[in-house]
Amino acid sequence: MTTDINTLLTALYVKIDDWLGRPVRVGRPPKLTDAELLTLAVAQVLLGVRSEARWLRFVPRHLPGAFPYLPGQSGYNKRLRAALPLLKKAIRAVAADTDLWTDGVWLVDSTPVECARSRPTVKRSQLAGWAGYSYCASHSRWFWGLRLHLICTPAGLPVTWALANPKLDERQVLTAVLEHDPDLLADRPGLLIIADKGYISAELDRWLAERGVRLLRPSYRNRAPRPDEHLLKPIRQLIESVNDTLKGQLDLELHGGRSIEGVGTRIAQRLLALTAAIWHNRSTGQPITRSLIAYDH
Repeated sequence: MTTDINTLLTALYVKIDDWLGRPVRVGRPPKLTDAELLTLAVAQVLLGVRSEARWLRFVPRHLPGAFPYLPGQSGYNKRLRAALPLLKKAIRAVAADTDLWTDGVWLVDSTPVECARSRPTVKRSQLAGWAGYSYCASHSRWFWGLRLHLICTPAGLPVTWALANPKLDERQVLTAVLEHDPDLLADRPGLLIIADKGYISAELDRWLAERGVRLLRPSYRNRAPRPDEHLLKPIRQLIESVNDTLKGQLDLELHGGRSIEGVGTRIAQRLLALTAAIWHNRSTGQPITRSLIAYDH
C-alpha cells in the first residue's frame, strides 16, 4: 500500500463533502455520511475488490482509520444502490472541477458490458427486457448484457454516459443522451465530436450541425474521404485506451450487478473512480493524466 491512495481519497472526500454542503435531513444523521459512502465506493474500485463483503473486511486492515464507521454488507449495498443519482451527480461535479471539462473535442463510442453467460441466468435475470443478446464486431464475440455509451475528452475524462440495450442504434442513443442534457452542447460552441463508422448518418450530421457541432468520422470505402479524415486513426485509439482502462483496470465487465439499480450503480462507481483519478492527477501535476498505477495496489 502506498500513501498515494490515501492522498487521493482524502482529497476526494473533501471535494465531495464541500460540494454536498450541509445536508437537509430529518431525524438522526447516518453514521456513514454520503461523502464517506462515495469515497468508500471509489476506494473499492481503485483497489480492485469486487466483493462487497470482502471489501468491508479489507478496509480496517488496509485503510486503518480512514472510515470510522463501516456498515454491514447488506447496509452498504442498500446505501450504494440508493445513491445512484448521487453517483451520477458526483461524476459531473468532479469532472467539472478540472481544466479538461471545457475541452472542445469529444470522443464517443460504445463498449459491451456483459451481464450473464448461462442460459438459465439470462432467463431468470431481473435485467431481462433491458439487457439483450448482441454481437461485438471489435471483439468478435456474442454477449448478453448492455452497452456503455461513453462520451469523454481525449484525455479520458467522462463527460456523459448511458447504458442501453445493445441492439439500439448508437446514433439514436447519442442523440437521446445529448437531448437529455442540452446544456452540454450550449456551453461548447464549435464542438468537435470524433466517432467511428457506427455513427455515419446524414440525419445525425444535420442534427448536430443545427446545434453548432461538427461530427468527424470515417467514410465508407466506396465514398470520397471526408475532410480531416486522415487525422482519425491516432485519435480513435484514445477511446479504445479509455475502454481498456475501464475493463482492464477497473473491471467494468466484472461488475457483478444483477438488477437495474445494481448494474447502474456499479458502472457509475467505476466511472467516478476514473474521473477521480484523472481529477487528482491533474490537480497534482502528474505527467500521465489517466494513470491509475499509484492507486491500484
